[in-house]
Amino acid sequence: MFTRLIFQDRDDAARQLAEQLLPYQGRHPLVLAIPRGAVPMGKIIADRLGGELDIVLSRKLGAPDNPEYAIGAIDESGWAYLSPDIALLRIDAAHIEEEKRKQMAAIRKRRTQYTPLKQPVDPKGRIVIIVDDGLATGATMIAALHALRTRHPEKLICAVPVAAPDSLEKVRALADEVVCLYAPPHFRAVGQFYQSFTQVEDDEVENILKRA
Repeated sequence: MFTRLIFQDRDDAARQLAEQLLPYQGRHPLVLAIPRGAVPMGKIIADRLGGELDIVLSRKLGAPDNPEYAIGAIDESGWAYLSPDIALLRIDAAHIEEEKRKQMAAIRKRRTQYTPLKQPVDPKGRIVIIVDDGLATGATMIAALHALRTRHPEKLICAVPVAAPDSLEKVRALADEVVCLYAPPHFRAVGQFYQSFTQVEDDEVENILKRA
């Protein structure tokens, strides 16, 4: 399933992931990357499979005291997935609504920013592979899968290098196939499994979309 427990970087992870996705080579899959980190990965995978690259926009809803911890996620249509942890953490409805507004504004900004570079591709009837650099809570992937399912792809695939086992089980219910290289029981954070996990900047995403 995998050659190393720690990936050198996202490019290394994408190359290994592409090998597991070779059954779709020559079938012109639509590879949808979740910005920003997964976009360079999506390009490597799309090139390897002879597919087409695009993006899918979903954003995590952050916890009040820790914005990096996802209590849910929202997709471009405004549909939101909310984690069961919300009740345990006693997060009030006002914070959730504020997070939804904030993240929808971020999604609209990114769509405005990226769409002039590459018009969205219609996924209807296509083999669609949604790529991310890893699943922690799985919230953004859940929102992305929901968004694509409503657009009637022929087959919907979730592809990630590494995932928390419980999050992987959550996304299995929403995808026709899940390709994951490593689901360690000792998962703490996605970056834990990369030697280099530097931030992907907007200009890199923009350059990739221009070339696509």
